[in-house]
Amino acid sequence: MTISFSLETPKNDFHLKKAPNVESVRSFVELQAEQLVSQGTICFARIVYYDSVSKSHEEVICYADNQPSFSQKDIAYIRSETWLTDFPHVWDVSEFKLAHPTESFTYVCPIGYKNQKPEYIQIVTHKPLSLQLQNYVRNAAKILGKYIDVYSEKLQHKYQIQLLEHVLHKVGHQLRNYIALIKLYAQNLLIGLQDSSYIEQAKVICESVEDLDANLTDIISCGQGTILKITSQDLRSLVDESIKSFQPLINDKKLKVHVPQTSATLPLDRLQMKQVFDNLLGNAIHFSYENGVITFSWQVFHEEILIKILDEGPGVSQEDMQKMFTPFYSRRPGGTGLGLTIAKKIVLDHYGNIWAHSVSGGGTQFSIILPTKKN
Repeated sequence: MTISFSLETPKNDFHLKKAPNVESVRSFVELQAEQLVSQGTICFARIVYYDSVSKSHEEVICYADNQPSFSQKDIAYIRSETWLTDFPHVWDVSEFKLAHPTESFTYVCPIGYKNQKPEYIQIVTHKPLSLQLQNYVRNAAKILGKYIDVYSEKLQHKYQIQLLEHVLHKVGHQLRNYIALIKLYAQNLLIGLQDSSYIEQAKVICESVEDLDANLTDIISCGQGTILKITSQDLRSLVDESIKSFQPLINDKKLKVHVPQTSATLPLDRLQMKQVFDNLLGNAIHFSYENGVITFSWQVFHEEILIKILDEGPGVSQEDMQKMFTPFYSRRPGGTGLGLTIAKKIVLDHYGNIWAHSVSGGGTQFSIILPTKKN
């Protein structure tokens, strides 16, 4: 029998769980507890772990099939952790003496320590635990710790995407109201003007507003978590296309852009990923000195590719590195502070990651890691 309980929110009754769903941490912990008590010698397993969703320590208790449940007094004593006189190293299996229940042996194997509280596997046996079973418990703790870490990372990844979606959606709709107003007045001017030179200027305003509106649609679409249109894309072709878009600015600063001769095929949303390269290349051009060099490079691993964009500009401060992906933070005069935010959102949507750092001798390097296979 498996019982789950939140240590942070006391309740009068235990709550029996339904059939395990291995997609959640709790169900995985329950499965681990059930496997522990199936080992014969182990009659009771208790796992305390930190849940990233509830932000609290949770507990799962499991009894072997022929083991009667401990009394409420015994459970309260076990939960009090007054018997936990020492804090063993992570993954060390250590024996502790319990006052209740009597005539039993208890062992603890820490999984980790979160918020100044231990996460651990606790088991109770009727006879000393063999070295073989100690290794089994140790391996169970390692697997459980790894699963919890991966799940927490995935949860944080999802939270970042949701936060960026919320910001982009809100900003997009606010800006759209202003664009609609500008568009209305520009069209009225175009209708009312007689002088040909002013008509041309009004046309430019109308066309520019149309472009802004189209770009804003892309931003809002990105912020709504639109399903990516994933197809196999040639990386170098995509980078070359981005460079071509910025060629006038590159020529104006007399910059050189180096791209590897080799390429790679990746599952990407072409338009969105081009926006990422456009944002990063645009930043590199802006902060590069005249006659500087911008270098693209990539390295393919087993299931991932690491892409780097390096410039020879002034580099970034520690504050910039911490804030550069934050919405509305920009070092560029007149910048919206959304370019890198959108780039990060797109990379996260592709199950990748993006970061930046200064390099010795000056310059900034942006690094992107992406999966080489479709998720």
